[in-house]
Amino acid sequence: MSEFSNVTVVKKANIYFDGKVVSHTVLFPDGSKKTLGVMQAGDYEFSTGLAEIMEILSGELQWQMKGDSDWKKVLGGEAFNVPANSIFLMKVPAVCDYCCSFIA
Repeated sequence: MSEFSNVTVVKKANIYFDGKVVSHTVLFPDGSKKTLGVMQAGDYEFSTGLAEIMEILSGELQWQMKGDSDWKKVLGGEAFNVPANSIFLMKVPAVCDYCCSFIA
């Protein structure tokens, strides 16, 4: 899906890592939530309470669950799942555009 209809966009940005990761929250009529954002090159550690689907719209990255030894490569057009109540790491070599869906 390349666009969302009938949604509310929160104007205030979510800014992380000194502005290297920025997103905006999108709220849907059914109560679900997504964030649309951009990550600059860098190494990042995120924690999540809810399960997430991270869809990479453009660019590429490598990711792993904290404590794992294997890095998994994800390209634009691909996605990966993050379990609830977890910490995950990402290595982003160049600008990456993403959509994060939170699973209740």
